[in-house]
Amino acid sequence: QVQLVESGGGLVQAGGSLRLSCAASGSIFGISAMGWYRQAPGKQRELAAVIASDGSTNIPDSVKGRFTISRDNAKNTVYLQMNSLKPEDAAVYYCNVEVFRGSNLLSYWGQGTQVTVSS
Repeated sequence: QVQLVESGGGLVQAGGSLRLSCAASGSIFGISAMGWYRQAPGKQRELAAVIASDGSTNIPDSVKGRFTISRDNAKNTVYLQMNSLKPEDAAVYYCNVEVFRGSNLLSYWGQGTQVTVSS
């Protein structure tokens, strides 16, 4: 089993910054992609940023230039640096990690961390 522990959410004023962290632990023999998704009230969960095992990233246009994703493979941890936050960035942010199980990939989700942006 794999556990994900998220931290770093909170309340920030518009224009401010937050850094989210997600540490994976448990039966981990290898991690593929690590990412962050977000879900605002009444909306579908959407991608915030994802980073592959080779370090390549996919960041949607809505946050490109403001959000940066990185990972520390030695610590099985993924980070999301969020700058110039806007009220529309407010959401619950969920960490997602894809873990190798033999030839399969299993997807795990964190419990979510709230990000609130005041205008």
